[in-house]
Amino acid sequence: MNTEQGNSSLVQLRWLALTAAVVGFDQWTKHLIERSMQLYEAHYYLPVFNIVRAHNHGAAFSLFDSASGWQRWAFSALAAVVSAALVGWIARLDRHANLMAAALALILAGALGNVIDRLRLGYVVDFLQVHWHEHYFPAFNVADSAITVGAAYLLFDGLLAARRSGR
Repeated sequence: MNTEQGNSSLVQLRWLALTAAVVGFDQWTKHLIERSMQLYEAHYYLPVFNIVRAHNHGAAFSLFDSASGWQRWAFSALAAVVSAALVGWIARLDRHANLMAAALALILAGALGNVIDRLRLGYVVDFLQVHWHEHYFPAFNVADSAITVGAAYLLFDGLLAARRSGR
């Protein structure tokens, strides 16, 4: 690797500070929920939003939640592999690819925030919930939000790249 590539790698790895901050905030909010609420306890704050303590043993939207326990280790292993790949991807980015770096850092933060729960507790703590009358969206957390925002940034970055290339 030449010096310029090495410097670019170091520059882009600064985005791991964003990852660390989001993971810290995610874990702090989950700790507050665990300490202050019972399982399934809910507090309604807006006509469309409430805080509810929920445990997700599965994947997104509680997919595989009632499986026999294999999902804890399978999803943790998958998150570890994806996290390593994301760190490598961030390190290889051009120093000016800030939107892509932010996107990957947020996705990495979400993956790590949820895998910490899986390894520590055996489930993911979810607590944010939106609803409309009797229709409730599955509860989610800060890590899930980071993944969603990161994915949106990836799409936006792709649209910008396509526009720059004239497609």
